[in-house]
Amino acid sequence: MAQDRPTAAELLAAIADFLRDEATPALDKSEPRLGFQMRVAVNALAILEREARLGPAADAREQARLAGLLGRDGTLADLNRGLARQLRDGGRDESDTALMAHLDATIADKIAIANPKWK
Repeated sequence: MAQDRPTAAELLAAIADFLRDEATPALDKSEPRLGFQMRVAVNALAILEREARLGPAADAREQARLAGLLGRDGTLADLNRGLARQLRDGGRDESDTALMAHLDATIADKIAIANPKWK
């Protein structure tokens, strides 16, 4: 059973903050190559933190949009397979405004997790 506090997202953020604010500057002075590797690790932790915090709601929104597009319920994976099948079979294409709105929203949620500074 998970603990109430700190949450997984809070733990990941605390680790990333420590590594970014304290460990990385020390490594930059003594071992620049390791400082760079630490920045890569900190970025990965930040992605994990955002995934833990934002991912469940993003997945729920995607699943709801897919259910509406496909006119049926199912798991997120099942619905995505159904959409992929329709795309492969030519049942949907870029002229489908509902599809394009779904893809725009899904991509925006994924970017918010992977790299929120990207515009």
